[in-house]
Amino acid sequence: MRASPSRRAVWVGFLVYPGHTLPTAAAPLAVAAGLAYHEGVLAPGPLLLAFLGSWFIHLAGVFADQYELVRRFPRLPEHPELLQALDSGALELAQLRKAIGLCLALAALTAPYFIVRGGAMAALIGLAGVAASLSYAAGPLRYARLGLADPVFFAMFGIVAVAGGYYAQAGAFTAEALVVGLPVGALVTNVLVIDDIRDRAFDAEKGWRTGAVRFGLRWARAEYVLLSILAYLAPLWFWLGLGFSAWALLPLATLPLAIPVARAVCREERREALVPMTPRASLLSFLFAALLATGIAV
Repeated sequence: MRASPSRRAVWVGFLVYPGHTLPTAAAPLAVAAGLAYHEGVLAPGPLLLAFLGSWFIHLAGVFADQYELVRRFPRLPEHPELLQALDSGALELAQLRKAIGLCLALAALTAPYFIVRGGAMAALIGLAGVAASLSYAAGPLRYARLGLADPVFFAMFGIVAVAGGYYAQAGAFTAEALVVGLPVGALVTNVLVIDDIRDRAFDAEKGWRTGAVRFGLRWARAEYVLLSILAYLAPLWFWLGLGFSAWALLPLATLPLAIPVARAVCREERREALVPMTPRASLLSFLFAALLATGIAV
C-alpha cells in the first residue's frame, strides 16, 4: 500500500504546482515588461506587484478547482493523491477554502495601489482576472464544463494579462499591448489542452464538455498543433508587420523544446506519459515569453 503523502507534499506538489502556476503566471508579465522597456515606460515595482497579484489569483483558481473536484466528485480518482490526503487527514476541505480566501486576500492587498494608479480600468482588469480564475470550476458558470476554458485562457493569458501588465506600468494601452501576447496565450492554452487530453475520461464522467470529450483526440491534438503554429508564426508578424526588430524572432529558439512535447501530445494516449508534459509545456510558455520580451525590448 502506497504511503500517504505528507502535508507539505500535498500543498506544494499537488496544489500549488510551482512548476505549473509560476511559469504561466509569469509569462504574460514578462512580455509586458519587454514591451514597456521598448516604449521607455518600464516600472519594476508595479510590474512585480502585478505579477504577485496575478499569481495569487491564479492559485486561488487552482485551489477552487481542486476543492470543487473533491467536493462534487469525492470518489473520482482523477487526483488520487488528494483523495488519499483527505482520507489520511493531511488535507481538509476547510483548509482549501481558507487557502482560496488567503490567496484572494493577498491579491487584494495589491488592489489599492493599482486603483490609485490606474483608476477604474485597473479595478476592472483585476476583477476580470478573479472572475476568470474562480469560475473555471466553481460558481454558477463553471465554464470548464461548458467547453469554454480554451478561449477564456487564450484571452486572459494572451490579451488581458499582457495588456494589464503594460497598463500597470504605463497607465495606458497601446495596440501592441493588445496583440503582442497572443503567442503566449496560445502556448498557455496548450497547457490546458494537454490536461484535457490527459483527463478526458474523468472529464466525461464529470459531464465536462471539453474539446477532447466532445470532439475526440484528433480534434484536441489538431487544436494543440494549430495553437503552436500560431505561436511560432507570431514573431514573424511582429518583425515584418509591427515594426519590431529581427530580435523579435528570438522565441523561435525554443522550437527544439516545443517539438518533443508536441510529438508526445500527438502520439501518446496514456495518462502517465502525458502527466510530465504539463510542466514542460508551462516552462516552454515562460521561456518563449522571456525570449519574446527580450526580442521586443531591443
